[in-house]
Amino acid sequence: MIQKLLEGNYKRIELFHVRMSFSKEMGEAGSFKLHKILELLKVIVMITRARLKYRPQILYYPPSGPKFWPVLRDIAILAATRWMFPKVVFHFHAGGLGNYYTKLPSILKPLFRKAYFNPAAAIHLSKYSPSDGESIQAGRIYVIPNGIEDVYPTYSDYKGQFNQTPVILFVGALYESKGVFDLLHAAHILKSQGYRFQMRLMGQGSEEMETAIRNFISENGLNVSVKLIGVKIGDEKWREFAIADIFCFPTYFEAETFGVVLLEAMMFGLPIVATRWRGIPALVKDGENGFLVPIKTPEELAEKLKLLLDDKCLRKSMGRRGREIFLKEYTIDKFRERMEQVFLEVYNG
Repeated sequence: MIQKLLEGNYKRIELFHVRMSFSKEMGEAGSFKLHKILELLKVIVMITRARLKYRPQILYYPPSGPKFWPVLRDIAILAATRWMFPKVVFHFHAGGLGNYYTKLPSILKPLFRKAYFNPAAAIHLSKYSPSDGESIQAGRIYVIPNGIEDVYPTYSDYKGQFNQTPVILFVGALYESKGVFDLLHAAHILKSQGYRFQMRLMGQGSEEMETAIRNFISENGLNVSVKLIGVKIGDEKWREFAIADIFCFPTYFEAETFGVVLLEAMMFGLPIVATRWRGIPALVKDGENGFLVPIKTPEELAEKLKLLLDDKCLRKSMGRRGREIFLKEYTIDKFRERMEQVFLEVYNG
Protein backbone atom coordinates (compact mmCIF):
# COMPACT_ATOMS: atom_id res chain seq x y z
CA MET A 1 0.00 0.00 0.00
CA ILE A 2 2.91 2.35 0.59
CA GLN A 3 4.07 1.68 -2.96
CA LYS A 4 0.57 2.46 -4.26
CA LEU A 5 0.60 5.69 -2.28
CA LEU A 6 3.95 6.69 -3.73
CA GLU A 7 2.85 5.95 -7.29
CA GLY A 8 0.02 8.50 -7.14
CA ASN A 9 0.03 11.88 -8.88
CA TYR A 10 -0.75 14.67 -6.42
CA LYS A 11 -1.39 18.36 -6.99
CA ARG A 12 -1.04 19.61 -3.43
CA ILE A 13 1.56 17.39 -1.73
CA GLU A 14 4.98 15.97 -2.53
CA LEU A 15 6.27 12.65 -1.19
CA PHE A 16 9.88 11.63 -0.53
CA HIS A 17 10.47 7.96 0.13
CA VAL A 18 13.03 6.17 2.29
CA ARG A 19 12.70 2.44 1.70
CA MET A 20 12.84 0.07 4.67
CA SER A 21 13.74 -3.47 3.66
CA PHE A 22 14.76 -5.43 6.72
CA SER A 23 13.68 -8.96 5.79
CA LYS A 24 15.23 -10.69 2.79
CA GLU A 25 12.52 -13.37 2.82
CA MET A 26 9.21 -14.06 4.56
CA GLY A 27 10.76 -16.36 7.15
CA GLU A 28 12.91 -13.52 8.52
CA ALA A 29 9.98 -11.22 9.29
CA GLY A 30 9.82 -10.35 12.98
CA SER A 31 13.14 -11.98 13.85
CA PHE A 32 16.62 -10.66 14.68
CA LYS A 33 19.29 -10.90 11.97
CA LEU A 34 22.68 -9.20 11.95
CA HIS A 35 22.18 -7.73 8.48
CA LYS A 36 19.15 -5.85 9.83
CA ILE A 37 21.42 -3.70 12.02
CA LEU A 38 23.19 -2.40 8.93
CA GLU A 39 19.84 -1.76 7.27
CA LEU A 40 18.70 0.09 10.40
CA LEU A 41 21.70 2.43 10.30
CA LYS A 42 21.18 2.93 6.58
CA VAL A 43 17.55 3.92 7.09
CA ILE A 44 18.42 6.42 9.82
CA VAL A 45 21.07 8.03 7.59
CA MET A 46 18.67 8.21 4.62
CA ILE A 47 15.87 9.78 6.67
CA THR A 48 18.32 12.37 8.03
CA ARG A 49 19.59 13.10 4.53
CA ALA A 50 16.05 13.48 3.16
CA ARG A 51 15.11 15.85 5.97
CA LEU A 52 18.14 18.06 5.31
CA LYS A 53 17.77 18.01 1.53
CA TYR A 54 13.99 18.37 1.03
CA ARG A 55 12.86 19.88 4.35
CA PRO A 56 9.61 17.88 4.63
CA GLN A 57 7.31 18.99 7.43
CA ILE A 58 5.72 15.61 8.12
CA LEU A 59 7.30 12.27 8.93
CA TYR A 60 4.93 9.53 7.71
CA TYR A 61 5.78 6.21 9.32
CA PRO A 62 4.15 2.75 9.34
CA PRO A 63 4.74 1.23 12.80
CA SER A 64 5.48 -2.46 13.08
CA GLY A 65 3.18 -5.10 14.46
CA PRO A 66 3.31 -6.18 18.11
CA LYS A 67 6.56 -8.14 18.11
CA PHE A 68 9.67 -7.41 20.17
CA TRP A 69 12.39 -7.02 17.53
CA PRO A 70 10.33 -4.94 15.07
CA VAL A 71 9.20 -2.66 17.91
CA LEU A 72 12.80 -2.27 19.07
CA ARG A 73 13.76 -1.39 15.49
CA ASP A 74 11.03 1.26 15.32
CA ILE A 75 12.12 2.74 18.63
CA ALA A 76 15.70 3.08 17.35
CA ILE A 77 14.63 4.72 14.08
CA LEU A 78 12.11 7.08 15.64
CA ALA A 79 14.38 8.06 18.56
CA ALA A 80 17.06 9.02 16.03
CA THR A 81 14.85 10.89 13.55
CA ARG A 82 11.43 11.88 14.84
CA TRP A 83 12.69 14.99 16.62
CA MET A 84 13.76 16.50 13.28
CA PHE A 85 10.19 16.74 11.95
CA PRO A 86 7.56 19.27 13.05
CA LYS A 87 4.78 16.67 12.74
CA VAL A 88 4.48 12.88 12.66
CA VAL A 89 1.77 10.68 11.15
CA PHE A 90 1.62 6.98 12.01
CA HIS A 91 -0.23 4.69 9.59
CA PHE A 92 -1.21 1.41 11.26
CA HIS A 93 -1.05 -1.20 8.52
CA ALA A 94 -0.30 -3.66 11.32
CA GLY A 95 -2.40 -3.56 14.47
CA GLY A 96 -1.97 -4.23 18.17
CA LEU A 97 0.92 -1.92 19.01
CA GLY A 98 -0.98 -0.04 21.72
CA ASN A 99 -1.72 -3.17 23.73
CA TYR A 100 1.84 -4.39 23.29
CA TYR A 101 3.11 -1.42 25.33
CA THR A 102 1.85 -3.00 28.56
CA LYS A 103 3.89 -6.16 27.86
CA LEU A 104 7.22 -4.39 27.44
CA PRO A 105 9.96 -4.56 30.09
CA SER A 106 9.85 -1.47 32.32
CA ILE A 107 13.21 -0.30 31.00
CA LEU A 108 11.81 0.02 27.47
CA LYS A 109 8.55 1.81 28.27
CA PRO A 110 10.07 5.33 28.45
CA LEU A 111 11.75 4.71 25.09
CA PHE A 112 8.47 3.45 23.65
CA ARG A 113 6.66 6.59 24.81
CA LYS A 114 9.39 8.79 23.38
CA ALA A 115 9.20 7.04 20.01
CA TYR A 116 5.46 6.58 19.55
CA PHE A 117 3.41 8.81 21.84
CA ASN A 118 1.67 12.07 20.83
CA PRO A 119 1.96 12.04 17.03
CA ALA A 120 0.00 14.67 15.14
CA ALA A 121 -2.20 11.95 13.66
CA ALA A 122 -2.77 8.23 13.42
CA ILE A 123 -4.41 6.42 10.53
CA HIS A 124 -6.46 3.27 11.07
CA LEU A 125 -7.66 1.07 8.23
CA SER A 126 -11.19 0.56 9.56
CA LYS A 127 -13.44 1.31 12.51
CA TYR A 128 -12.76 -2.25 13.68
CA SER A 129 -8.99 -1.77 13.87
CA PRO A 130 -7.28 -1.96 17.28
CA SER A 131 -7.33 1.40 19.07
CA ASP A 132 -3.62 2.03 18.53
CA GLY A 133 -4.09 5.73 17.79
CA GLU A 134 -5.92 6.29 21.06
CA SER A 135 -3.34 4.24 22.96
CA ILE A 136 -0.47 6.44 21.80
CA GLN A 137 -2.52 9.62 22.30
CA ALA A 138 -2.56 10.77 18.68
CA GLY A 139 -3.76 14.33 18.11
CA ARG A 140 -6.13 13.18 15.35
CA ILE A 141 -7.35 9.78 14.28
CA TYR A 142 -8.40 9.04 10.73
CA VAL A 143 -10.00 5.94 9.25
CA ILE A 144 -8.70 5.43 5.70
CA PRO A 145 -9.43 2.05 4.09
CA ASN A 146 -6.95 0.65 1.62
CA GLY A 147 -7.64 0.81 -2.09
CA ILE A 148 -6.23 -0.94 -5.16
CA GLU A 149 -6.27 -0.67 -8.95
CA ASP A 150 -9.04 -2.48 -10.75
CA VAL A 151 -7.20 -5.06 -12.87
CA TYR A 152 -10.15 -7.43 -13.18
CA PRO A 153 -11.23 -6.36 -16.70
CA THR A 154 -7.84 -7.51 -18.05
CA TYR A 155 -8.32 -11.01 -16.65
CA SER A 156 -12.08 -11.47 -16.86
CA ASP A 157 -11.75 -13.88 -19.81
CA TYR A 158 -10.09 -16.41 -17.48
CA LYS A 159 -13.13 -16.47 -15.20
CA GLY A 160 -14.11 -20.06 -14.54
CA GLN A 161 -12.99 -21.37 -17.90
CA PHE A 162 -10.62 -24.00 -16.49
CA ASN A 163 -12.77 -25.27 -13.62
CA GLN A 164 -14.32 -28.71 -13.68
CA THR A 165 -14.62 -28.49 -9.89
CA PRO A 166 -14.97 -25.31 -7.79
CA VAL A 167 -11.69 -23.64 -6.84
CA ILE A 168 -11.21 -22.30 -3.30
CA LEU A 169 -8.34 -19.80 -3.06
CA PHE A 170 -6.34 -18.72 0.00
CA VAL A 171 -3.73 -15.96 -0.30
CA GLY A 172 -1.42 -14.90 2.52
CA ALA A 173 1.69 -15.65 4.50
CA LEU A 174 1.64 -19.28 5.61
CA TYR A 175 1.47 -18.66 9.35
CA GLU A 176 -0.62 -20.75 11.72
CA SER A 177 -2.40 -17.59 12.86
CA LYS A 178 -3.46 -16.91 9.28
CA GLY A 179 -5.79 -19.85 9.83
CA VAL A 180 -4.02 -22.20 7.44
CA PHE A 181 -4.60 -25.32 9.52
CA ASP A 182 -8.22 -24.35 10.19
CA LEU A 183 -8.64 -24.21 6.42
CA LEU A 184 -6.95 -27.59 6.01
CA HIS A 185 -9.19 -29.12 8.66
CA ALA A 186 -12.20 -27.66 6.83
CA ALA A 187 -10.89 -29.23 3.62
CA HIS A 188 -10.67 -32.58 5.37
CA ILE A 189 -14.28 -32.24 6.56
CA LEU A 190 -15.45 -31.37 3.04
CA LYS A 191 -13.50 -34.26 1.53
CA SER A 192 -14.89 -36.75 4.07
CA GLN A 193 -18.42 -35.63 3.17
CA GLY A 194 -17.88 -36.27 -0.53
CA TYR A 195 -17.43 -32.70 -1.75
CA ARG A 196 -15.34 -32.13 -4.87
CA PHE A 197 -13.18 -29.00 -4.88
CA GLN A 198 -9.67 -27.76 -5.52
CA MET A 199 -8.13 -25.68 -2.74
CA ARG A 200 -5.12 -23.58 -3.73
CA LEU A 201 -2.88 -22.02 -1.06
CA MET A 202 -0.90 -19.09 -2.44
CA GLY A 203 1.87 -17.77 -0.21
CA GLN A 204 5.11 -18.56 1.56
CA GLY A 205 6.02 -19.63 5.07
CA SER A 206 8.99 -20.97 6.94
CA GLU A 207 10.45 -24.31 5.85
CA GLU A 208 9.04 -25.92 9.00
CA MET A 209 5.57 -24.52 8.36
CA GLU A 210 5.46 -25.63 4.75
CA THR A 211 6.63 -29.10 5.76
CA ALA A 212 3.88 -29.31 8.38
CA ILE A 213 1.29 -28.27 5.78
CA ARG A 214 2.48 -30.86 3.28
CA ASN A 215 2.45 -33.54 5.98
CA PHE A 216 -1.15 -32.67 6.89
CA ILE A 217 -2.18 -32.81 3.25
CA SER A 218 -0.54 -36.20 2.78
CA GLU A 219 -1.70 -37.76 6.05
CA ASN A 220 -5.33 -36.74 5.43
CA GLY A 221 -5.58 -37.85 1.82
CA LEU A 222 -5.84 -34.32 0.43
CA ASN A 223 -3.11 -34.53 -2.21
CA VAL A 224 -5.58 -34.23 -5.09
CA SER A 225 -7.81 -31.61 -3.46
CA VAL A 226 -5.27 -29.20 -1.88
CA LYS A 227 -2.25 -27.64 -3.57
CA LEU A 228 0.53 -25.42 -2.21
CA ILE A 229 1.28 -23.11 -5.14
CA GLY A 230 3.87 -20.78 -3.57
CA VAL A 231 4.16 -17.04 -4.12
CA LYS A 232 2.71 -15.63 -7.32
CA ILE A 233 3.16 -12.10 -8.61
CA GLY A 234 1.90 -10.11 -11.57
CA ASP A 235 -0.03 -12.02 -14.22
CA GLU A 236 0.36 -15.36 -12.44
CA LYS A 237 -1.19 -13.98 -9.27
CA TRP A 238 -4.13 -12.37 -11.04
CA ARG A 239 -4.84 -15.49 -13.06
CA GLU A 240 -5.19 -17.43 -9.82
CA PHE A 241 -7.82 -14.95 -8.65
CA ALA A 242 -9.54 -15.08 -12.03
CA ILE A 243 -9.93 -18.87 -12.11
CA ALA A 244 -11.06 -19.09 -8.48
CA ASP A 245 -14.71 -19.52 -7.45
CA ILE A 246 -14.46 -18.86 -3.70
CA PHE A 247 -11.99 -16.93 -1.55
CA CYS A 248 -11.29 -18.14 1.99
CA PHE A 249 -9.34 -16.18 4.61
CA PRO A 250 -9.72 -17.65 8.15
CA THR A 251 -7.12 -15.42 9.81
CA TYR A 252 -6.59 -14.51 13.42
CA PHE A 253 -3.12 -13.07 12.73
CA GLU A 254 -1.83 -10.91 15.60
CA ALA A 255 -1.07 -7.86 13.43
CA GLU A 256 -4.06 -8.22 11.07
CA THR A 257 -5.94 -5.00 10.40
CA PHE A 258 -7.63 -4.97 7.01
CA GLY A 259 -6.46 -7.57 4.51
CA VAL A 260 -5.70 -6.24 1.03
CA VAL A 261 -6.21 -9.77 -0.29
CA LEU A 262 -9.90 -9.38 0.57
CA LEU A 263 -10.07 -6.32 -1.66
CA GLU A 264 -8.41 -8.32 -4.41
CA ALA A 265 -11.00 -11.06 -4.02
CA MET A 266 -13.85 -8.53 -4.11
CA MET A 267 -12.35 -6.92 -7.20
CA PHE A 268 -12.50 -10.29 -8.95
CA GLY A 269 -16.08 -10.89 -7.88
CA LEU A 270 -15.32 -13.77 -5.50
CA PRO A 271 -17.61 -14.65 -2.60
CA ILE A 272 -15.61 -14.67 0.62
CA VAL A 273 -15.58 -16.89 3.69
CA ALA A 274 -13.51 -15.20 6.40
CA THR A 275 -13.21 -14.79 10.14
CA ARG A 276 -14.86 -12.11 12.21
CA TRP A 277 -11.47 -10.63 13.11
CA ARG A 278 -10.18 -7.05 13.31
CA GLY A 279 -11.11 -5.03 10.21
CA ILE A 280 -12.53 -7.89 8.15
CA PRO A 281 -16.22 -7.13 8.94
CA ALA A 282 -15.72 -3.72 7.31
CA LEU A 283 -15.17 -5.53 4.02
CA VAL A 284 -17.12 -8.77 4.27
CA LYS A 285 -20.80 -8.15 4.95
CA ASP A 286 -22.10 -11.40 6.40
CA GLY A 287 -24.71 -12.88 4.09
CA GLU A 288 -24.18 -10.14 1.49
CA ASN A 289 -20.83 -10.60 -0.24
CA GLY A 290 -19.70 -13.56 1.83
CA PHE A 291 -19.85 -15.23 5.22
CA LEU A 292 -18.11 -14.54 8.51
CA VAL A 293 -17.24 -17.21 11.08
CA PRO A 294 -15.58 -17.06 14.52
CA ILE A 295 -11.84 -17.63 14.59
CA LYS A 296 -10.49 -21.16 15.05
CA THR A 297 -13.73 -22.86 14.00
CA PRO A 298 -12.94 -25.18 11.07
CA GLU A 299 -16.34 -26.88 11.38
CA GLU A 300 -18.17 -23.58 10.83
CA LEU A 301 -15.72 -22.73 8.07
CA ALA A 302 -16.61 -25.97 6.32
CA GLU A 303 -20.37 -25.30 6.73
CA LYS A 304 -20.12 -21.92 5.00
CA LEU A 305 -17.91 -23.31 2.26
CA LYS A 306 -20.51 -26.04 1.68
CA LEU A 307 -23.21 -23.41 1.11
CA LEU A 308 -21.13 -21.89 -1.66
CA LEU A 309 -19.99 -25.19 -3.13
CA ASP A 310 -23.62 -26.32 -3.33
CA ASP A 311 -25.01 -23.16 -4.94
CA LYS A 312 -23.38 -21.65 -8.02
CA CYS A 313 -26.00 -18.89 -8.18
CA LEU A 314 -25.20 -17.87 -4.61
CA ARG A 315 -21.50 -17.73 -5.47
CA LYS A 316 -22.22 -15.44 -8.40
CA SER A 317 -24.62 -13.12 -6.57
CA MET A 318 -22.32 -12.69 -3.56
CA GLY A 319 -19.32 -12.16 -5.83
CA ARG A 320 -21.19 -9.57 -7.85
CA ARG A 321 -22.14 -7.68 -4.68
CA GLY A 322 -18.53 -7.76 -3.49
CA ARG A 323 -17.36 -6.18 -6.72
CA GLU A 324 -20.01 -3.47 -6.42
CA ILE A 325 -18.78 -2.62 -2.92
CA PHE A 326 -15.18 -2.58 -4.15
CA LEU A 327 -15.90 -0.17 -7.00
CA LYS A 328 -17.83 2.15 -4.71
CA GLU A 329 -15.45 2.33 -1.76
CA TYR A 330 -12.05 0.74 -2.31
CA THR A 331 -10.45 1.89 -5.55
CA ILE A 332 -6.90 3.24 -5.56
CA ASP A 333 -8.09 6.72 -6.57
CA LYS A 334 -10.29 6.98 -3.49
CA PHE A 335 -7.43 5.83 -1.28
CA ARG A 336 -5.04 8.45 -2.68
CA GLU A 337 -7.60 11.24 -2.43
CA ARG A 338 -8.25 10.43 1.21
CA MET A 339 -4.55 10.20 2.04
CA GLU A 340 -3.78 13.51 0.37
CA GLN A 341 -6.52 15.17 2.41
CA VAL A 342 -5.08 13.73 5.65
CA PHE A 343 -1.63 15.16 4.91
CA LEU A 344 -3.08 18.56 4.06
CA GLU A 345 -5.16 18.69 7.24
CA VAL A 346 -2.20 17.67 9.40
CA TYR A 347 0.06 20.21 7.68
CA ASN A 348 -2.44 23.05 8.06
CA GLY A 349 -3.48 22.05 11.56
